[in-house]
Amino acid sequence: MALFCVVEAQTVRFGSGFPAYLLVIMFFLLPSKPGFLFITHGAHCLRRLAALLLLVLAAALALPASAQKYRTAAGLRSDGVNYGLTVQQVFLPKATLEGLAMIAPRERSLTVLAERHFGILGPSLNYYFGAGAHVGNHKDDGAFWGIDGIVGAEYKIAFIPVVLSLDFKPTFEFGSADWNRFPTGFSVRYIIVKQKKPGIFDIFKKKGKDD
Repeated sequence: MALFCVVEAQTVRFGSGFPAYLLVIMFFLLPSKPGFLFITHGAHCLRRLAALLLLVLAAALALPASAQKYRTAAGLRSDGVNYGLTVQQVFLPKATLEGLAMIAPRERSLTVLAERHFGILGPSLNYYFGAGAHVGNHKDDGAFWGIDGIVGAEYKIAFIPVVLSLDFKPTFEFGSADWNRFPTGFSVRYIIVKQKKPGIFDIFKKKGKDD
């Protein structure tokens, strides 16, 4: 059974620190003409998609981390079963604390996560990973707690103060009927406090400290 792959050529502006060897790889992987569509069989298509994913990962690791475009953001989160609130607060450069208050038909839970962010071609798109813990109460099993891990990506929408994120958050449970869970969640957050941009006086202060 054939698998159809569609790639739309787009213009990407690379910084001076973008590794040259990745451009060479892109030359061989991506279509040579804008708007070119290619159709191929499953195995070859999967190899090409895997190579593209490796390319993106290599680019992310090769580039320096960038700070997020916010300091405080809050909104809604869902993993298809649990629904609730999410709040993110920057507490160190490129690091956030995230709090989750989630509700499901038969349980309630609170989660705190520490997350490290890494820029992908700029501060608007980040990937992140981290860990934390949660406590909750189930109507049938009673109180429970657990340990959380998280890996995900977030995108700051241009021109509006909204951040979208998609993550994978495995948990290990204690005191619950489920000993582990593997939910994928989607969050929409509104930026309450923006990342402060350095002004001209901040630049002079930094120069004074360096001197």
